[in-house]
Amino acid sequence: MIRVGTEADIPAILAIYNQAILTTTATYDEEPHTLAEQLMWYQEKQAQDLPLLVMEKNGEVAGYGTYGLFREKSAFRYTVEHSIYIGPDFQGQGIGEQLMRELIQQAKNQGYWMMIGGIDHVNPGSIHLHQKLGFVFCGSLKAVGYKFGELLDLDYYQLDLRE
Repeated sequence: MIRVGTEADIPAILAIYNQAILTTTATYDEEPHTLAEQLMWYQEKQAQDLPLLVMEKNGEVAGYGTYGLFREKSAFRYTVEHSIYIGPDFQGQGIGEQLMRELIQQAKNQGYWMMIGGIDHVNPGSIHLHQKLGFVFCGSLKAVGYKFGELLDLDYYQLDLRE
């Protein structure tokens, strides 16, 4: 079941995100977030009318998705960049695709024109999902990240929401 995330979901969201920080390059954050930081993040989403969706399975937050403005400059006001994270026990079950489809629909409903996905170059599952949903490869930024002792390339994909 996909539903709107609430403040009560923040500890579960934090656990999922911190696990991704510590074990993957799905995020280029390197230090786990605190509950206070994640609550502030949630409040900013609420203040900006940006969605936070959670997928609940068996009463547990299995994953979450959101988007935010792509860049701060006003000319980017119709472009969003999304994030989706799935708990380790729920990966490979199609949750990411379900969350992504709902985020895409919400972005269209809110009048956004373009959705951006920044994906670590060696994340084939995420790349495949984006391509399956119609995202187009836009380019790579080489060696822009450094995590786990390795240089990381960031690939950008975009989806035209006007189509």
